[in-house]
Amino acid sequence: MNNLDQLLTINDLHTGFRIKDTYYDAVDGVSLTLRRNEILAVVGESGCGKSTLATSIIGLYDHNKTRVQGEILYNGENLALLKEDKLNDVRGEEIGMIFQDPLSALNPLMRIGEQIEEGLVYHTKMSKQERNTRVLELLKQVGIPNPDRIAKQFPHQLSGGMRQRVIIAIAISCKPNIIIADEPTTALDVTIQAQILDLLKELQNETGAGIVLITHDLGVVAETADRVVVMYAGQIIEEAPVDELFANPRHPYTRSLLNSIPQMNSENEKLQVIQGMVPSLVKLPRVGCRFADRIPWIPAEAHEENPTLHEVSPGHLVRCTCWQHFHFESEKGGNPL
Repeated sequence: MNNLDQLLTINDLHTGFRIKDTYYDAVDGVSLTLRRNEILAVVGESGCGKSTLATSIIGLYDHNKTRVQGEILYNGENLALLKEDKLNDVRGEEIGMIFQDPLSALNPLMRIGEQIEEGLVYHTKMSKQERNTRVLELLKQVGIPNPDRIAKQFPHQLSGGMRQRVIIAIAISCKPNIIIADEPTTALDVTIQAQILDLLKELQNETGAGIVLITHDLGVVAETADRVVVMYAGQIIEEAPVDELFANPRHPYTRSLLNSIPQMNSENEKLQVIQGMVPSLVKLPRVGCRFADRIPWIPAEAHEENPTLHEVSPGHLVRCTCWQHFHFESEKGGNPL
């Protein structure tokens, strides 16, 4: 891969939260690359570290209670080391963020137009008239009808889908090179979801931006992503091009996630459930395979003592050797693969 295609490179990132006097890593040794004009999906259950990864990239965390170590390289600078004023120059102009909950992300006391305009005031030298014109352009771009009227309204006067479009308008106002979309369609109905995802694709095609799409919805991933990173308990446990991941998932966690999706053509009426749950930060095992407790029928010797990522085919990485021995509990005695 040409280095010019790399927008963002993360090396051995650790983000830990202080609980009492100890830091516990919610993101634990993550390394990944985002390429220009690529949608990189980050998937996993709640509590796997997806949103913490997003806030680490853009520096939105409590510096008194959070410890970030490692490299987040953008334009030759390590964002993890930047002071708040320098980060403010990057946020909005270079990296845009689409938040999960638009109602809490928007200021309830400010009109929509003023909130979209804020980034333009901070990052550009546009005149007031130019900013007003740009605000209306953005509202049209994200598919909001009657932009003049909407610009004068407050967040509570808009529907959930409209508020999410406003958040996207704010994120793209300065045409950033990177867009981080944290569960951008979670609270929306299916029709609006599809519109928002189509909008993200259009924006990417127009600007060539790289998009980090954080989601737990594998249907969204299949429709939208170019490459997929699967996270579990703070670590990347599988990474592959999207077609390869869905056609040939390897890690037991990835296979379990895919197997838990209801299938229209399945004769099995019973929904597959992944045993157990993601452990809390404090109880998270830091040695051995972190998924081992949820597949107890797989023998201990199938797991690595210190699981690492192995390239099983070009661009397809899998953590631990347990994938070679995995089978679903209902398939005992069958072929593991």
